[in-house]
Amino acid sequence: MTENDEDEEELDVIGSGRRARADDYAEDWDDPAYRKRQVARRETTRKTSENRNSGDRSNSNADRRRQAASDRPRRSRREDYADEYEDYEDHREKNRSGRKKKKSGFKRFLIAVALILVFLAAGLYVLVGKVYAEMNYEEIESVASSPMKEEGVTNILLIGNDSRENGEDGRSDAMILLSISNKTKKIYMTSLLRDMYVEIPGHKDNRLNAAYSYGGAELLMETIEQNFDIHISRYVLVNFEAFANLVDAVGGVDLELTGKEVEYVNGYLVEYNILLGRPEGTDYFDDLSGGMVHLNGPQALAYCRNRYIGTDFGRTERQRKVLTEVIHKLPKGVLTNPKGLIDGLMPNLTTNLTQAECYRLSLMAPKILTYDIIQNSIPIEGTYKDATHRKMSVLEVDFEANKKFLQENLYGTGDSTATAASEN
Repeated sequence: MTENDEDEEELDVIGSGRRARADDYAEDWDDPAYRKRQVARRETTRKTSENRNSGDRSNSNADRRRQAASDRPRRSRREDYADEYEDYEDHREKNRSGRKKKKSGFKRFLIAVALILVFLAAGLYVLVGKVYAEMNYEEIESVASSPMKEEGVTNILLIGNDSRENGEDGRSDAMILLSISNKTKKIYMTSLLRDMYVEIPGHKDNRLNAAYSYGGAELLMETIEQNFDIHISRYVLVNFEAFANLVDAVGGVDLELTGKEVEYVNGYLVEYNILLGRPEGTDYFDDLSGGMVHLNGPQALAYCRNRYIGTDFGRTERQRKVLTEVIHKLPKGVLTNPKGLIDGLMPNLTTNLTQAECYRLSLMAPKILTYDIIQNSIPIEGTYKDATHRKMSVLEVDFEANKKFLQENLYGTGDSTATAASEN
């Protein structure tokens, strides 16, 4: 070992800050193992020094940050609260703006729906106007100011007369009170038997259908109201041709007929073909066995006119069966054959319903068509007896029992204990 090496090692030992060890004074300073240990100790000392200095710098940075924070002026709680309130208001404003956008979008949707409904209503009004123009309107001044609906019930008297031409000539061959009840959510078809012996205002007591002969639809409605306490101010008059055309316009009806009923259909078609100038045998049934039968317009009319099977009660029941089937098929007929309905039916109708009232009924149609249809006849069972007056075969009626039945069923005033010949 040279002198310089000895000085360097001595300085290393002294500068290391430790006490000298025995091996620092080894006699062989040039021993390789000793030199390796010395290099390792110096490297360890250097790394220890660097770590200490790095920690000092880190602590210094933390101290500087604490100093900077202490130098800044402290904020009061009021200022902190003010900042928090501003943040809260900003959040609320964003929520309000979001809700306004949603509301404005919903408003636009409602406006669009309203406009569509207005256009549809306007189109429906125009359509009703065109259809109404094909009908025959006859105003009745005595009931013109009366409301169409009373106590939630709309009563319309359907009158079928045996006239071959449009008008009020001929006899009332059928009388059906059509009652639409918003109370009970039902449609009632109540046949009024024409042989009931009733009081006719301004005339002697007579059969119900005599009222039509004396004073047309106006006197007939007045007679029914006086004897049964049912307010009726609207009517629709239908002749033979209109009824047959209506059935044809909806594609005919399917009903269960007995063999005897089929025979009578052919029998009534003889008169119908002669009156309309049609070839003999037109629309006759070849198969007289009965069963489920498809009836066209003239056949359905002949079926409804038969009063020899089941007397007048059976005849009115057949009328209601056909009308019920027609009502069920009417929505489809309107879509598939509107021209047939308008051209075949409307010119043969006479009514005192105004155009505005027909429009209101058309708006009600989607709801009305969901109602159940109830069939009844007046007088109800057990409230009448056969009698003869002035050589006329008539039905004497217990009017109080029938008034009670009509009030309880049409107006929903209670459960009737009387029994009616009714079918759903």
